[in-house]
Amino acid sequence: MPFFKTLHSSLQRALPTRESLAQHTWLKPIAHHLLNPQLWRLQHESVARGVAIGTFWAFVIPLGQTFVAAANCTWWRGNIPAAAVMTMLTNPLTFGFWLWLAYRVGHLVLGVPVPTETLAITGWSHNLQEVGGPILLGMGIFGVAGATLGYLLVKLSWRLRVALRRHKSNTVA
Repeated sequence: MPFFKTLHSSLQRALPTRESLAQHTWLKPIAHHLLNPQLWRLQHESVARGVAIGTFWAFVIPLGQTFVAAANCTWWRGNIPAAAVMTMLTNPLTFGFWLWLAYRVGHLVLGVPVPTETLAITGWSHNLQEVGGPILLGMGIFGVAGATLGYLLVKLSWRLRVALRRHKSNTVA
């Protein structure tokens, strides 16, 4: 139990608050929307949307995902803390792994075998052309599939939780 308390307190410190997001320069135009209490409550539909939005932006853009996800949450009525947590999927420690995996998935979807030799030192623009397409395709697939899967898992787990509570209350009575 102490582990979960320390995890909760460290997440509370790491996550932005409503007020800190509203003060951010990029989010000033939508600051009045960010303060809407509906975007910060734990309701099954808004949490599912927040998870989907955060997961999508975690894979689609490499920097500033939390701010873009928060802005999208105002439009799609998603839970901002859930979106912020999900953008941490692709943090600096794991981003290299996700790029490597996206490269592999992109090649698989394109039907092109992954080259076994290393890239020649012909210039960064040429190398970017070789790896950029498969990586963008792979990250796009991860974004869409992860958002869909996250949304469905939240909805399913919420329904299971409600069903278990109902079953428990019916057996007690």
